[in-house]
Amino acid sequence: MSESLASSAVARPLWRNRDFMLLWSGQVVSTVGMRVTTLAYPLLVLALTGSPFQAGLVGFAQTLPFLVLYLPAGTLVDRWDRRHVMLAADGVRAALLGLVVLALAVDGLSVAALLAVVFIDGACFVFFQLAESAALPHIVPRHQLPTAVAQNQARELGADLAGRPLGGALFAAGHILPFVADLLSYVLGFLAMLFVRPGLQNRSDVDHRRRGLLADISEGLVWLWHQRLVRALVALTGAVNLVLSALTLVMIVRAQELGASPSLIGVMLALPGGTAIAGAFAAPWLHRRLRPPTVVIGSLWLWTCGTAVLMWLTSPLALGAVVAVTALAEPAFNVVVTSYRYALAPDRLQARAVSAARLITWGAVPLASLAAGGLLQSLGARGTLVAYAVFMVVLAAVVTTLPVIRQAPRTEEIPRPE
Repeated sequence: MSESLASSAVARPLWRNRDFMLLWSGQVVSTVGMRVTTLAYPLLVLALTGSPFQAGLVGFAQTLPFLVLYLPAGTLVDRWDRRHVMLAADGVRAALLGLVVLALAVDGLSVAALLAVVFIDGACFVFFQLAESAALPHIVPRHQLPTAVAQNQARELGADLAGRPLGGALFAAGHILPFVADLLSYVLGFLAMLFVRPGLQNRSDVDHRRRGLLADISEGLVWLWHQRLVRALVALTGAVNLVLSALTLVMIVRAQELGASPSLIGVMLALPGGTAIAGAFAAPWLHRRLRPPTVVIGSLWLWTCGTAVLMWLTSPLALGAVVAVTALAEPAFNVVVTSYRYALAPDRLQARAVSAARLITWGAVPLASLAAGGLLQSLGARGTLVAYAVFMVVLAAVVTTLPVIRQAPRTEEIPRPE
């Protein structure tokens, strides 16, 4: 029923799609709030304890659900009502932030309590993200999915650009203020979600699912393994993330070696965010005009050339400018990868398809941080950039020769999965 409702909006632009705009607008606010407290949590722990180690523990606890919950959460989201999952996730996060605000007001917040709060907050993020991703084909028509994915990326990138400086400014004005702002953001997100219509999945798929949790998790993993194209793109994304997700740390160390001030480093890191937002708006246009292999292979070689150029630069602003150019390609690449998953995965497997892929693509992020720390310690920033450049050249050369990538069809040419 819900797919037909989405399909009936064929001629409507997304800004006239009531359900999409309610969901998107509510999540713009709550995503900015989340970015505000992502910065405020470690600042608060440092203010309370003065311990960088304990501040690191908070960051670890907040991201731990990414590693331990994605697979079971994907299975549960495919079983449960997706709208109810999103409402519950925002409601629980609002309640958690209310407890943090109350504890700060009475000076009764401990690091142990904060660890529990951020872990549950991270778990709610996993459930909401999986439910939102799986519900999207029921909110927008199939041909508008690339545009919707690009708009969601613009939301995330804009939140990154605005949320972190806002979090720092609010924390400087008062330690409680970032958490009040995040609490209000989740309340607004919850209220917007209340007005999104129900029926964001095929009811028959939910009704027939009565198997064990492990069997359902296995079904999602087996599906990913048998999809040669999606499997190759997920593996490629994980490999690229080993470099790109660690570049921020390497650039900070390199800029410090060049004598940059903290404010200059901030400007350097802000440059890619602005161009990535521009790339998100250009991604649907590129998706319509370029074949997917062109986007994937072209993006990979752009990132490779950019990484190779970085090791020769001696200006922090030049470092930021080069990474800003390469950031233009990221949204178009992500739109291609996500569009293939929507085109190939049946509705009953959507959340599990996301969870299986994210286990690999996001699982590479903590590994990248560990590897970057070791490389920086032993090789320095410039030596690390040389190692990254060699890795990217080899990866790009191999991927360029793969038939499964070179011969990938357009998503419109793929029959709708059963």
